[in-house]
Amino acid sequence: MSPLETLGFALGTSFASGLNLYATVAAAGIFQRLGLVHLPDTLQVLAHPIVLGVAVTLFIVEFIADKIPYVDSAWDALHTFIRPPAAAVLAYSAFGAVPEEYKLGAALLAGGVALTSHGAKATTRAAANTSPEPVSNWALSLVEDGLSVFLVWMAAEHPLLTAAIVLVLVIAAVLLIR
Repeated sequence: MSPLETLGFALGTSFASGLNLYATVAAAGIFQRLGLVHLPDTLQVLAHPIVLGVAVTLFIVEFIADKIPYVDSAWDALHTFIRPPAAAVLAYSAFGAVPEEYKLGAALLAGGVALTSHGAKATTRAAANTSPEPVSNWALSLVEDGLSVFLVWMAAEHPLLTAAIVLVLVIAAVLLIR
């Protein structure tokens, strides 16, 4: 991957991480293991069985927590301090042997993108919790998980297109939060 493609990959996985970090890591690792995508060399560790086991286990916990009103908001509040830094670490790691200032810049950008998508998710979920019907939490959760997995695949296969999609998604997220 060229540095620009790596940036597109980092932005796509960062937005996805803001929605569901564990689905993002698990999807990237599984896709790499199955040969569906080729991750940057420095991120091929995501396909290691231990990393996959932890990511899938935490994804299952999040999958259940996301379906329960108010539990999902508490989970999101806790993950405000987990998702953006993890996205920054993934982006930093994706760049491998580029100069340090570019890696740090990409990490800061990725953390901001993840925080934006996470903020949109958390505010949408908080609003959905005020609804008396139970379907909205389930529907939102499934859409978020599906979007996370899709963005991981897109970021690995079409990183430049993914960067454009993420730009649109970030603008939409900021409008949603507002």
